Amino acid sequence: MTEFPKTPPRFSATFTPAINAEIRRAAASGIYDIRGGGTKRHLPHFDDLLFLGASISRYPLEGYREKCATDVWLGTRFAKKPIHLDIPITIAGMSFGALSGPAKEALGRGATAAGTSTTTGDGGMTEEERGHSKTLVYQYLPSRYGMNPDDLRRADAIEVVVGQGAKPGGGGMLLGQKISDRVANMRNLPKGIDQRSACRHPDWTGPDDLEIKIMEIREITDWEKPIYVKVGGARPYYDTALAVKAGADVVVLDGMQGGTAATQDVFIEHVGMPILACIPQAVKALQDLGMHRKVQLIVSGGIRTGADVAKALALGADAVAIGTAALIALGDNDPIWEEEYQKLGTTADAYDDWHEGRDPAGITTQDPELSKRFDPVLGGRRLKNYLKVMTLEAQTIARACGKNHLHNLEPEDLCSLTIEAAAMAGVPLAGTNWIPGRNGGF
Repeated sequence: MTEFPKTPPRFSATFTPAINAEIRRAAASGIYDIRGGGTKRHLPHFDDLLFLGASISRYPLEGYREKCATDVWLGTRFAKKPIHLDIPITIAGMSFGALSGPAKEALGRGATAAGTSTTTGDGGMTEEERGHSKTLVYQYLPSRYGMNPDDLRRADAIEVVVGQGAKPGGGGMLLGQKISDRVANMRNLPKGIDQRSACRHPDWTGPDDLEIKIMEIREITDWEKPIYVKVGGARPYYDTALAVKAGADVVVLDGMQGGTAATQDVFIEHVGMPILACIPQAVKALQDLGMHRKVQLIVSGGIRTGADVAKALALGADAVAIGTAALIALGDNDPIWEEEYQKLGTTADAYDDWHEGRDPAGITTQDPELSKRFDPVLGGRRLKNYLKVMTLEAQTIARACGKNHLHNLEPEDLCSLTIEAAAMAGVPLAGTNWIPGRNGGF
């Protein structure tokens, strides 16, 4: 009797081993999964775009002789004291509570050394961060944790947070093990008790109330500080337009690749849009209102390299913000701690249980012994170096496209490798003049 070889086993494309493992975990525990970080699914991103460098039809700039400026003004619409940064790469809001005090200090040190700003995040302003940040943006969040008028006046700009890319429409979490005496005091919370941030501001229900709140903040700060409005990437055209009409000086737009300290995994992976799809719609809203470059646009969500920066600016942004990349630059998820990551049931570059407060690198923790491992001076130096490299990379690309300022980059300098990215970014598919979906609009 002839024996035929058995067909090798095949995994279902729908019920993958990872999905099956999650079903079993949910069945055993009865609770949803919570984690930090950003989405892990593959999405159209900046890697799907390429620059069209100069040759005969375009005139490149000589890198060693001709300047390519990188500075940016933020808050020029209404603020008496707009912000002037040396580079268009800012540090996104990450709270004290989610991060250790030394980590917040390092962010301030690195940003200041690089000539840019950092942002407080939820939970209020720490002296470490204020003391080491030349330019500090104060986040005004739905939770109101740590909020007080004195700190609003001490800040250099105010960022009213309406939404976040990892969880548009949802609030974050800070588990009890990270609510130390100091965190509890700053947030007016009981020590060791789980906390969930609200998903919407308690004192407004729509754009009209947002306008009232912005006016209130302007009066508190004597119209000196630029007012940012941050939205998650969900309906960027309308959200940007409404933020502008409410009186924002700057719109901050966060795509779903943006990280979070902690929220439901189902939020991170299934709510929101990629930043590549968000930027053109936000830019179009600004253009339709005659406010492009008058109201500045900061974008975030998966920014990693100088090429990402250049592509975001070419699509119409004025600046970018980095969060996860900044933590990695400080030393988070570093393989030098691999043995301890293994003990936590994970590995370097995959660790995302920031909410548990057991980070071996001492960055996303309130454990005093773990925090001692992190050197804020060295961390700040590493962040400065990273920001410098990103800036140099962006300048290199801009010069190759013949531009003497990063803000002179434009969609005409780009093409796409995929139909999806071409449609989202509004640039031609490589080798063609075809922009998918343009005949029918967005």
